Amino acid sequence: MIQRMFIVHKALAGAFGMYVRPVFIFSAIWLLHFVVSVNMALDHIFFPSLRKKKIKEPIIIVGNPRSGTTFLQRFLINNTFGTGSRLWKMIYPSLTMQFFLKPILPILEKFSPAKHHAAAAHKTDLNGFEADDPGILFRYFDGFFLLGFFLSWSKNDYTDFFDPDIRDTARRDFNWWEKLWRRILVSEKQDRIVAKLFSLGIRLPRFLEKFPDAKILYTARDPLSTVPSGLSLVTGVLDGAFGFWNLPEEKRARFIQKLYNALLELSLRFEKLYRENLELQQKVKIVTFDRMMNDFDNLMPEIVEFVGKEMTPELHQTILTTAEKQRAFNSGHQYDLAKYGLTEEQIRKDYAPFYKTFLS
Repeated sequence: MIQRMFIVHKALAGAFGMYVRPVFIFSAIWLLHFVVSVNMALDHIFFPSLRKKKIKEPIIIVGNPRSGTTFLQRFLINNTFGTGSRLWKMIYPSLTMQFFLKPILPILEKFSPAKHHAAAAHKTDLNGFEADDPGILFRYFDGFFLLGFFLSWSKNDYTDFFDPDIRDTARRDFNWWEKLWRRILVSEKQDRIVAKLFSLGIRLPRFLEKFPDAKILYTARDPLSTVPSGLSLVTGVLDGAFGFWNLPEEKRARFIQKLYNALLELSLRFEKLYRENLELQQKVKIVTFDRMMNDFDNLMPEIVEFVGKEMTPELHQTILTTAEKQRAFNSGHQYDLAKYGLTEEQIRKDYAPFYKTFLS
């Protein structure tokens, strides 16, 4: 962790001229790490039911940002398929800490990283259900979010940090998610987790060794939509926090290129794993964005059967009502690829295997 903090400090100093502010942030992360560790040990004393809680048939939604993962996760949670990870419970995963912090959640909201999200792009807050990837950032100052928000500012290439064939952190990360999810199930009084993990696609075989009964839903959407939308989401957060669009063009272009490469790598490596692994094909259900929007009433019964959920009359009616709303929905978002130094031809060429396997 110390090594990664030194690297991030150098990257932020070069990009923003920040030398002192990161030191305070790193100190806060170390303090949080220590306090969380102590309180998680206390959880086993104050919450004895935690010892018996098991992760059974978790529903895991995988896919690049802006591919429909949020909509699908929230629909499943709202319709009693299970529960997900609230942002504040990933930052403060100890049940003991949560007991004392819950009354002051409105105050903590003022310091939340979620405040920089544009509501039109991705409405969220500390109490919202979010991707589980940031849990690794909060705990180990590591993972895909570290690359996406911090290391992409560096002039050096640190993608090897996140290549499981070079640096394998699967055991550490999966064990942490298990601890996190067990506590979430206890606090939410639920028996099944519905997680959202952007970065899991390149590590799915290892994940299924840890959780062999997991139900994996992979969302696939046209990269001509996900790429500019994903870049807009991240740069919007960075613009609110650091004034991204006021930075010199050279720095912005370097960051965007590295983030683009990372998102591309997630898609292509999963595509290769899926195409070459027959067992993986049997354990993963591909959910295309177009079907979520235009064929939801036929798609959802397939998902219900895949995850082993009972189709009740109430659920069936909710699916039909949602399907009508989906068909009528128009996001109104327009993205200029040139703003990110990209072209349609480049994206189609780079993502050609992904198109062929999932969107042909």
